[in-house]
Amino acid sequence: MTPAPSPHDKAPRPGRRAADRASMVRVDQAGEYGAVRIYAGQLAVLGDRHPMSREISHMAAQEERHRAHFDAMIAQRGVRPTLLQPFWHVAGFALGAATALIGPEAAMACTAAIETEIDDHYGQQLDELGNDDPELSEAIADFRAEEVEHREAALKAGAESAPAYPLLFGMIRLGCRAAIALSRRY
Repeated sequence: MTPAPSPHDKAPRPGRRAADRASMVRVDQAGEYGAVRIYAGQLAVLGDRHPMSREISHMAAQEERHRAHFDAMIAQRGVRPTLLQPFWHVAGFALGAATALIGPEAAMACTAAIETEIDDHYGQQLDELGNDDPELSEAIADFRAEEVEHREAALKAGAESAPAYPLLFGMIRLGCRAAIALSRRY
């Protein structure tokens, strides 16, 4: 007896490729995990008494909620997590710590760069999903709004005053794109 088709197995609309929901959940969970690690690295350097620590802790708590949601989706949907998680564990913390060592503005430049890339990434996912997976679309839309808030807070906190901001911003965005591509596949 064949199992009944899942609502997640719908055929794509004409002219549209089927969204690869498993890789979306995998890459989104990996990204939220990386964000938690970046903020952990920043807080390890800045400590809890720095004026930016409260804002960073707030953003970290939201990222942890996002990560927990995607962890649950991975389990519910039987999605394989990224094989690169041990690497993201170290790389995320290192990126956060390194940017915080440069200074609080560089830590905020890191946030601004990553959240700019994630805003684009989540927007592409929402376009690809359409109305085919309301549960995933709703989570992505909600989290995207908070990621945009993080970017705006980082800019307000002086991200653009970081040393070599355009270079730092561009390099971090490029790294973020690479992490997305690798986590999607592996």
